[in-house]
Amino acid sequence: MKNIVVLVSGGGTNLQALIDAQNSGLIENGKITCVISSNPNAYALTRAKDNDIDSAVISRKDFDDFNEYDKALTQLLKDKNADLVVLAGFLTILGHEVISAFENRIINIHPALIPSFCGEGFYGLKVHEAALKKGVKLSGATAHFVTEECDGGPIILQKAVEVKNGDTPEVLQKRIMEQAEWKILPRAVSLFCQDKIQVIDNHAVISE
Repeated sequence: MKNIVVLVSGGGTNLQALIDAQNSGLIENGKITCVISSNPNAYALTRAKDNDIDSAVISRKDFDDFNEYDKALTQLLKDKNADLVVLAGFLTILGHEVISAFENRIINIHPALIPSFCGEGFYGLKVHEAALKKGVKLSGATAHFVTEECDGGPIILQKAVEVKNGDTPEVLQKRIMEQAEWKILPRAVSLFCQDKIQVIDNHAVISE
């Protein structure tokens, strides 16, 4: 059974999707053992408490230097015996130390079909604003491993979602969450926990 540690900053809707998937048996051979927040007031911490999940807070602003923060987060993840780290709306950049210590063991969910609308500056509603500005007919979500290249790690799963006439960024965001993010993130986590993902030449190869 692999230990899953989820990193959060806000409301924790993707965390809730993972908790729901775990409770319904959709995540095999893995368990959420800790939720770590960059924000002491994040509602995601309440979700963790309500589900008897251990939690911790580590804030970037509590460290004078980014490297100190990077080392502290790495040590915290090791202390929590993390086998898999999941970014579920974690708004702090991960540093070299964390990423190298957990190579191909950090999964992020991005609210677009990478390589579209991704990279530095593309987060939250900004992603959906850019998609609507471009006039795409399909958007969606991507679950991928985290590397030091922003949104550049091996793609695990993707799911397309229709963009409709009259969509606002908020409406599109909600549809992508419900139809894509909350589906493929738990699936990617379960595949990892079952040792069904192998990274070869920066490609995530899934064995069923």
